[in-house]
Amino acid sequence: MVGGGIFSVLGLSVSLSGHAAPIAFAIGGFIALLTGFSYTKLGLSFHSDGGSFTYLERAFKHRNLSGIGGWLLLAGYIGTLALYAYTFGVYGAAMLGQAGHYTATSHLLESFVLFLFLGINLYGVKAAGKSEDVIVIVKVLILSVFAVAGLFYIKPDHFLPVFNLGKKGVLMGAALIFVAYEGFELIPNAVKEMDNPSRDLGRAIMASILISTVIYILVSFVAVGNLLTSDIIKYKEYALAVAAKPFLGKFGFVLIGLGALLSTASAINATLFGTARLGMVMAQDSELPEVFSHLERTKDIPYISLIVITAIALLFVNTTDLTIISSFASSTFLLIFGAVNLAAIRLRAQIGIHIAMPLAGLLLSLASWAVLILYLFRTDLRCLVWIGAVYLSVIVSELCFSQRKRFFKV
Repeated sequence: MVGGGIFSVLGLSVSLSGHAAPIAFAIGGFIALLTGFSYTKLGLSFHSDGGSFTYLERAFKHRNLSGIGGWLLLAGYIGTLALYAYTFGVYGAAMLGQAGHYTATSHLLESFVLFLFLGINLYGVKAAGKSEDVIVIVKVLILSVFAVAGLFYIKPDHFLPVFNLGKKGVLMGAALIFVAYEGFELIPNAVKEMDNPSRDLGRAIMASILISTVIYILVSFVAVGNLLTSDIIKYKEYALAVAAKPFLGKFGFVLIGLGALLSTASAINATLFGTARLGMVMAQDSELPEVFSHLERTKDIPYISLIVITAIALLFVNTTDLTIISSFASSTFLLIFGAVNLAAIRLRAQIGIHIAMPLAGLLLSLASWAVLILYLFRTDLRCLVWIGAVYLSVIVSELCFSQRKRFFKV
């Protein structure tokens, strides 16, 4: 979860929320917690590698609804892969002294990291798992050093007035950076590998959301307390590294840069692993072309799914910008989380959940999505049109694929 989100979207959050950026991250964490409870109950009731897709399939009888949800989920994961790769490229270029939005170096690094983890995932599950463990430990330590050390250097006047950009800006900021909380929904995909799911699944989901939320709030608090809002916006794509300079100097810039590279690499690794298996499950359920279910002969690896997903992510990250990537990913996961909360409501008797929490998760997810769409409509119509075109393409593609036999008969 602590991947490209906090490193790349901090600047976007501050540009909308101002001094209240930590509050925006807290709101996102609260919505994630409500949705995490729904995922826990659904995951314990339906043990499947398909995760969100399986829950939608069980909740809605019309196969096109679950199919569109599954295709949209895949698109969302590809969007997050693009976000993580974009952040890796920007921070990598900045550390090499080539800071800029669209340098050739950043594009090269974006592509390199996607190819690197495609290779690792194709090599085997153990390689992907071991590399993930090491990266996670190091990146959390780096962010902890930044947060703890930075608390001693914050300037109280940087937080006043708290709502310097208005209270509405906080809600817009929370919606735009919601992609930072994406990731916990992949945990139920591994429920079959857990020794004691009834004990561990809920703990894993809630702990991951709470730990990520605390890290995001502390890091954004330290960043706002050490840099002026104008400076964070100026260096928005690598603002966190710049925020470390006042109290850690050049070492801080390099340390956070290294943390960004490790975090985004870790997130790419985990997302590729989970998304490829989601594609495999959907293909096995005839919701994607059968080729996505093909496994490498000697290993349990959906190699076609891995290759296709990586190729689309490469195209996405090299042809768009941070605002489009973040807006698309946040919008998509707000819709998916809303749909999963609705699935929990529909299946509440079967999974043993009270309607209050999934209903609150549903309403807050949809409200945040509406705020995001309204913001894009007022400020970036190009981005909104782009997102709408992708959604329309996803829906049309799913309908054409699911109804292909009927078309062929005609």
